[in-house]
Amino acid sequence: MDVDDVLSNLRVVGVPTKSAIYIWGYNHSGQTARKGKECHLRIPKSLPPKLFKLGNGESLRWTDIACGREHTAAVASDGSLFTWGANDFGQLGDGTEESAKEPKKVKSLETELVKSVSCGAHCTAAVAEPRENDGTVSKSRLWVWGQNQGSDYPRLFWGAFTPDTVIKQVSCGAVHVVALSEDGLLQAWGYNEYGQLGRGCTSQGLQGARVLTAYARFLDDAPEQVKIVRVSCGEYHTAAISENGEVYTWGLGSMGQLGHCSLQSGDKELIPRRIVALDRIIIRDVSCGGVHSCAVTEGGALYAWGGGHVGQLGVGPQSGLFSCSLNGSDMLLRNIPVLVIPSGVRLATCGHSHTLVSMKDGRIYGWGYNSYGQAANAKSTYAWFPSPVDWCVGEVRRLAAGGGHSAVLTDACSLKELCEFKLAETVNLSNAELIEDVASRTGADALARLCEKLREHVHDQVECELLEKQVPGEVKAKAG
Repeated sequence: MDVDDVLSNLRVVGVPTKSAIYIWGYNHSGQTARKGKECHLRIPKSLPPKLFKLGNGESLRWTDIACGREHTAAVASDGSLFTWGANDFGQLGDGTEESAKEPKKVKSLETELVKSVSCGAHCTAAVAEPRENDGTVSKSRLWVWGQNQGSDYPRLFWGAFTPDTVIKQVSCGAVHVVALSEDGLLQAWGYNEYGQLGRGCTSQGLQGARVLTAYARFLDDAPEQVKIVRVSCGEYHTAAISENGEVYTWGLGSMGQLGHCSLQSGDKELIPRRIVALDRIIIRDVSCGGVHSCAVTEGGALYAWGGGHVGQLGVGPQSGLFSCSLNGSDMLLRNIPVLVIPSGVRLATCGHSHTLVSMKDGRIYGWGYNSYGQAANAKSTYAWFPSPVDWCVGEVRRLAAGGGHSAVLTDACSLKELCEFKLAETVNLSNAELIEDVASRTGADALARLCEKLREHVHDQVECELLEKQVPGEVKAKAG
């Protein structure tokens, strides 16, 4: 069998032979799984397999990852769930409220095959199916834990759904959670002070689960039931995609994060309402952040809307004010979705104040608040425009963005990518130039960019050290 046959077989099988988790940014609670004293880590690094204590590290693969405000969760291909970071509300699911700077397997879910995970500010939720099933249990069930979820351990949760309901997806916000069933129904629970539960009213105190039944397509039409295929929770707002590719939003809209020209209840929208500005544009993915949102079209275009005061919209410096009133000759419609990237986007995710996307050419871009390096490689507080994140190799499968940290899950599905993975693990300053040259000539672009970034980083470090020796006071003043 020659090399072409090997590559062909790998593609036919379609199963990753290796994968990696790259993670970086704010690290105060250990959410980047690195024990260093630094509170922020600007360079994405892959987490070593030995961190997860799974024995055969070479066969370790990952299927999903999520970032909360200060904690992280990852799903392994064997159905195991690992969590790490802040745990002050039991969001790690280990029954304690002690933070963990290394990944720990969630032992309470060892009887389940975890399929996906979502992290909120202080809670976590997972979709899983029993490892042993005699056919009497629904295939995918919902498990919840952490703040407002009634347990520091994962607990099975049906809420307003019947026990035979198959769960398709779950998304966690700051203080609310929304679950999507396979037949297109949403149920929501948690706090509802801004209408983020979509019930047509605001409420004080913790609210139980209820199925959403009213979706407004037009202001003059009576609300109706809509089949939903995707949902995302922001801090205090929610967005969902219908089976027709239309986007509905509700909750707090004070910074334009709902994408509507006007709001029906002051600064809030109390029931799901369709974004008219995206009419006739088929949306296949949506993500909500702190006060901004973004959506990816069927053709790979990226739209964003909401607060952009720290660059999270990717359209340059702006005040981020939500206004539909005339200001001289300009109409300030910053709440209306704006086209940020016209084509080529595969995945997009919103953190609290930053955004990440992966492109069809394999590159990753970030923008927004960057004080901890979570959005871009540049040492700037704000990244106003899409900036490349050039430290990851492999095919990007998942993106995750939290309060101040980011994560990327990549796979190696070909012999070439496997070689890139192996070489990336051995790159250092002495061999970076040689590996970069080989990578450039063989089309291993991601590996070549990684080598270039490493050499630039070391060069910058050396320059900084030299300057500090010459004029330490000036350098420290600039750093401060």
